[in-house]
Amino acid sequence: MITDSEFKHIVMYVKSNYGIDLSQKRVLVGGRLENYLVRNGYASCSEYMAKVESHPKGTEATDLINVLTTNHTYFMRESEHFDYLRNVVLPWATAKEQVKKDLRIWSAASSTGEEPYTLAMVLFDFLGVEHSKWDTKVLATDISTRVLEHAIKGVYLKEDIEPLPPRWKQRYFKQTGAEEYRVKEELKKEVIFRQFNLMNPFPFKNKFHIIFLRNVMIYFQDDTKYNLIKKMYDYMEPGGYLFIGTTESLDRNKIQLQYIQPSIYRKGN
Repeated sequence: MITDSEFKHIVMYVKSNYGIDLSQKRVLVGGRLENYLVRNGYASCSEYMAKVESHPKGTEATDLINVLTTNHTYFMRESEHFDYLRNVVLPWATAKEQVKKDLRIWSAASSTGEEPYTLAMVLFDFLGVEHSKWDTKVLATDISTRVLEHAIKGVYLKEDIEPLPPRWKQRYFKQTGAEEYRVKEELKKEVIFRQFNLMNPFPFKNKFHIIFLRNVMIYFQDDTKYNLIKKMYDYMEPGGYLFIGTTESLDRNKIQLQYIQPSIYRKGN
């Protein structure tokens, strides 16, 4: 059983290292970590956390974030974002980059891959025969190595891909079992998956035209959230777009981005 002091210790560690606020998740933390401790032979949570803190880049630290983060996503989630991307954002971005033909898109909380693969399919659809002339690779990052492994494999159940248009299912997925489909190489090559902690300094050389940062800030306290938005702003192209989750909101007085419509923001030109 995790004690109150052990729970507070975990909350402080996760908040300071990953920006995630678990202070109201006592039951979730207890349930998930207790199972992990038993399976891995730890006598106590304190023993485990001592190992985590002495090896912050070790397996135990990676396991901690894999165990405690909840990753729920699906293809075409908040589909209005993909409509807006196709109808408004991509016409602007392709006109802006007509010479370089370089579109930079970041799925910053990519989870098990449904979002970045959907972005890549929208790009294929929008550019059509011109696609091969453009660099449209989607950068997809997540803090959890567990979900990234799933994403890189690109294997989904029939029910997972159900929301996709039939022609996309036919073109981009290969049936490998009665209920199983695998992402085809053509689509897989369009997404670059990387493990990344959003609290770390951004290592990017170039700025992004489009950032999807959806349904991750619900785990952050306000100071963490607005510091992250400031970093995002600094790494966006003039005129670039930021998409957040439809249940999330930002105080317009605390950000430099322009409000376009609920969950869509833009950097000034």
